[in-house]
Amino acid sequence: MVLYYIVYSLLYTISLLPLKILYLVSDFAYILLYYIIGYRKKVVFSNLKQAFPEKDKMEIKRIAKKFYCNFTDSFIETIKLLSAREKFIRKRFYGDFSIFDYLYKKGKKCQLLCGHNFNWEYGNLGFPLQIKHLLIVIYMPLENKIFDKIFKKLRSKMGAVLLSAVDTRTAIIPYRNTLYALALLADQNPGNPQNAYWINFLNKPAPFLKGPESGARRGNITVVFSYSLKKKPGQYRNYNVLAEENTGNTKPGELTRKYVHFLEEMIRKNPEMWLWSHRRWKWDWKKEYGEVIM
Repeated sequence: MVLYYIVYSLLYTISLLPLKILYLVSDFAYILLYYIIGYRKKVVFSNLKQAFPEKDKMEIKRIAKKFYCNFTDSFIETIKLLSAREKFIRKRFYGDFSIFDYLYKKGKKCQLLCGHNFNWEYGNLGFPLQIKHLLIVIYMPLENKIFDKIFKKLRSKMGAVLLSAVDTRTAIIPYRNTLYALALLADQNPGNPQNAYWINFLNKPAPFLKGPESGARRGNITVVFSYSLKKKPGQYRNYNVLAEENTGNTKPGELTRKYVHFLEEMIRKNPEMWLWSHRRWKWDWKKEYGEVIM
């Protein structure tokens, strides 16, 4: 595919630029997206007002601007990762990963529930360098075949295995006897709101995928909640919390409720770090969807 090599070569060449230069590009992109194009501003401001009704217009605007800065920084940082080596990633993605050492010594697989907080692409490359488990990442294939191939190459460059979300149950079979950490961005919108757990999330019911919890409970797989915080441009500290070690003993909906409450707390503390351009309340709750979990 000639076009793939052309696009990849161009992006790789850009990634060789110093971060200081790339962040200047990010600053320009921020001005372009926020002030000129107004990229998804209606969605962003609507989501922020929904999540934080107690905040005034100035505070909502301040959070929105910080979000757009993080959004463009994340885009630039992702390009930089194309040429980044192990030393670069270790320096910029760090944290306490002792929970994984504990689980590995006990011979336990785990499920890593994450959210769309910046910069999740660092996690794809950083986790394989920090844990002994095989990192398996569930991802949604992109419609653009060129960029789908580029992102698969990027996300797997440090050893992560990528499995398509379209057929995860079959794709994971070859790894069933492997000590793995299965990473999922669990705040994705489900395709079918009827087949979901409906949970009150940031002041409004929202549907959450049943798959992550179902897989964990069925295999009695330990669940770990994970998130990252930006400490300075291009540097992220990762935090991991043991949510439930023996998931087979939990009730339906319990793990998902815990995850949503964890995600909500993380967002309230660091609102500028979450992907507000994502239509999290795309669906409205209806009685036929079942009870809303509080």
